Amino acid sequence: MATSKVDRSGVFEPVTVEAHKTRLLLSAKEVVVRPNGLEFLSPHPIALWTEVTVDLRSPVDARPVRGGGVVVDCTGNRHAGYVVSLVLMNLTRQSQERLRELAVCRHPAAD
Repeated sequence: MATSKVDRSGVFEPVTVEAHKTRLLLSAKEVVVRPNGLEFLSPHPIALWTEVTVDLRSPVDARPVRGGGVVVDCTGNRHAGYVVSLVLMNLTRQSQERLRELAVCRHPAAD
């Protein structure tokens, strides 16, 4: 195909992607902190591989853990809720250490 030829096959038709913006404010009792991520109960399902932004604050001190993650599991139903597991990625070294501290404080048996 020459660069001056216009594609009329329809392959490059515009695609509209809609994403539901969900904001959950969860208490410390509702979140299970793991060394590499979080688990929490959501009233709505969140699709696998959905990118999320997390701002986690400890009730003990004000140092937040901020970062992005990906939903790796979402199981449940609309009656009982959905258990969402996500892995946090691209955390700063300080945030990784803080997340490990929070995981150990909340769950001493965590590995």
